[in-house]
Amino acid sequence: MNQRLIAEIGRTQRLEIINSLKRTRGLSVNELVDKMKMSYMGIKQHCITLHRDGYLDTWRRPQQMGRPEMVYRLTRRSHDLFQADSNQLTLDLLKAAEDIYGPNAPEKLLYNVFKKKTAALKIKAKGDSVAERAKWLAHFRDGEGYMAELVNDQDAQPHILECHSPIMNLVEHYPIIGRFEQDMFEAVLGTRVRRQVIRNSGLYECAFEFAL
Repeated sequence: MNQRLIAEIGRTQRLEIINSLKRTRGLSVNELVDKMKMSYMGIKQHCITLHRDGYLDTWRRPQQMGRPEMVYRLTRRSHDLFQADSNQLTLDLLKAAEDIYGPNAPEKLLYNVFKKKTAALKIKAKGDSVAERAKWLAHFRDGEGYMAELVNDQDAQPHILECHSPIMNLVEHYPIIGRFEQDMFEAVLGTRVRRQVIRNSGLYECAFEFAL
């Protein structure tokens, strides 16, 4: 994490609020109270402080009955609080490769990186079925900082949901990485995969949907 930002945020409870919100599309104060077992006023004051400092914003979530509910969610500024596996130097190196070897050089380098990563994952992957390999892959990606979990319920197609990308700066400059990730998931799981991304303010959700 960015140490300067951590110092600015200060208290452990505020970091817990940010971590809780990172894995959701937003939570109300009451939902945060239930999740963190703190007082309403304590949570509310932390949210007000984080909102003032630019880490949270608010929106009105429609209710089936009554007035919309105010919900807190993360802003883009909060991204720097979470693990990053690439930095400006990586982008500079890819740009230098493009300047020296031509416009296709960055894509070729990234393709080679993901090809080797895919081969290594296929060797490590555990499980005889798609479901077992998906459970393993979600756990592995979570350990890499992608905040991943396997979602397999009756209301949605089975998918691995990731709430963070440690290589976000690369993905923004080289969207082809999304295709490389999808191909990697297909190779490891042994089935067709569809990659769906939602970004809104500080929200990042990347779902890799697959058939069992």
